[in-house]
Amino acid sequence: MTNWQPDIALRPGPRYRAIADAIADAIRGGSLPMGTRLPTHRDLAWRLRVTVGTVSRAYAEAERRGLISGEVGRGTFVRGTGGAPSSHRIQPKPHRPDIINFSLNRPYAPSEAPAMARALQQLAAEATLDTLIDYQPHAGRVADRAAGAHWIERTSGFAARPEQVVVTSGGQGAMLATLASTTEPGDTLAVEALTYPGIRAVTNLLRLKLAPIELDEAGMVPAALAAACRSNRVRAAYVLPTLQNPTTATMPIERRRALGEIAREHDLVLIEDDIYSFLMPEPLPPLVEFAPDHAFYITATSKSLVPGLRVGYAHCPPALVDRVVATIHAMTYCVSPAMAWIATRWIEDGTAAQLVAEKRAETARRQEIVSRLVAAERIDRDPAAAHFWLTLPEEWRAEDFTVAAERRGVSITPAAAFAAARQAPNAVRICIGAPATAADVESGLTRLADLLAARPDAYLSVV
Repeated sequence: MTNWQPDIALRPGPRYRAIADAIADAIRGGSLPMGTRLPTHRDLAWRLRVTVGTVSRAYAEAERRGLISGEVGRGTFVRGTGGAPSSHRIQPKPHRPDIINFSLNRPYAPSEAPAMARALQQLAAEATLDTLIDYQPHAGRVADRAAGAHWIERTSGFAARPEQVVVTSGGQGAMLATLASTTEPGDTLAVEALTYPGIRAVTNLLRLKLAPIELDEAGMVPAALAAACRSNRVRAAYVLPTLQNPTTATMPIERRRALGEIAREHDLVLIEDDIYSFLMPEPLPPLVEFAPDHAFYITATSKSLVPGLRVGYAHCPPALVDRVVATIHAMTYCVSPAMAWIATRWIEDGTAAQLVAEKRAETARRQEIVSRLVAAERIDRDPAAAHFWLTLPEEWRAEDFTVAAERRGVSITPAAAFAAARQAPNAVRICIGAPATAADVESGLTRLADLLAARPDAYLSVV
């Protein structure tokens, strides 16, 4: 436990907020690194000459910001990076040749850069380039919406309607546009208890409340969602039914049907993030199949093609298309026409299909390495996924293991980054797609396997 004691004498505002701000500044400045155990409520209260209740409120505020997390019986630990809300705590890291990046969930294809170079040359020579440098319809050009519908059908099997497709600024833009169109500040959004951290950015911006819903090996538990709808006015639910991030769970068809029934019964808006279904050899029907008037289907090119395109697609219920289009108008006016043109061209000329085939093959090759180097009893994984979930032995805390791995040249993400509830499991997410080569994946997993086999005592003294 650290002897950290902030100086709050000159900080403005309530004492609890001053303490929370001091925690943020200390994390940002490096004096409170990730994994640091903070003083107990009573100890810090005594040092600062404030009440225990003030410190408890300060720690609650810091936890709300995603800076710290409390573990029953163990204490309160630093989990964030400071200076940003919890929803932003997973960030693309600067390129470091000495670090193998297992923290970025991004399936890789060798031909991505050459394909992008060709596309930019084609764009420069395009006869209608003068129209692409001008404003476009808020929902996207007709050709881009049609390409989006085709891509949705190609990757999910769902027969999307172009008139219900809105082109967005990536998957994050689709999440924001759909939720901003269907919720009000103070509304409750149901999410899986472990979920994609980007949804926290959206809920913080829109001032929504989060309701963590139980998650098992098959995804969000329908009975738990139904109970939340009965006990709390849940307006919407954000769900990742296929290759769930971070656990890799894929929801069976019976459970998808049950979620559709719950949406209809409780007038619940479903927002299905289907960003990974392109990796599946035979994807299951999306939620929109079971609740077409209550479900949004969103996907993007960031995982299936290249992240830099920043092109996403939201398939909307018929009655909500215009509302989402109006939200896009307010947010970005329209998606970058040049990037949308490239995505459409790739979908039409087969480049997109080629990139997907490469990503599937490369992911399978890397999953074979996982099979060889990581004990099966410790992981949840799907052979189609570019990430897996590693449960740690009791002697390792997730935050400590993350820091120790970084010192060995491997970047991973602890479970706290995904936790919508107060408690996070003792686990980490490991992404095998971002490293440039399969050899890098093997090297990184070997280092992690060696670390798992060692006692943490030697590492905790230096982290």
